[in-house]
Amino acid sequence: MYAIVETSGRQYKVSVGEDLVIDKISAPPDSEITLDKVVFISDNDKKLFGTPYINGAMVKAKVKETFKGDKILVYGPRPKKAYRKLRGHRSHYTKLSITEIIGG
Repeated sequence: MYAIVETSGRQYKVSVGEDLVIDKISAPPDSEITLDKVVFISDNDKKLFGTPYINGAMVKAKVKETFKGDKILVYGPRPKKAYRKLRGHRSHYTKLSITEIIGG
């Protein structure tokens, strides 16, 4: 059984027991959250499609940790000028453990 959920404008394929890394959400570690924007659920030969979401369907997950990703470097030269700028940033992520998929 697996589901496709939407969070932070992105869609993820999840199944029970998997770990999922998403953009940072404001939830403390070891807390339970529910992802209620379920787009699709597949259980062997039974499939449910949402328009755009499935009513009553949700995915329960447990927050494992919040961490910073690797540094991403952005290099920005200006054309025909003696100007160069190197910048970087580290995005914040949250790691979830999927505990349950509740169908609609």
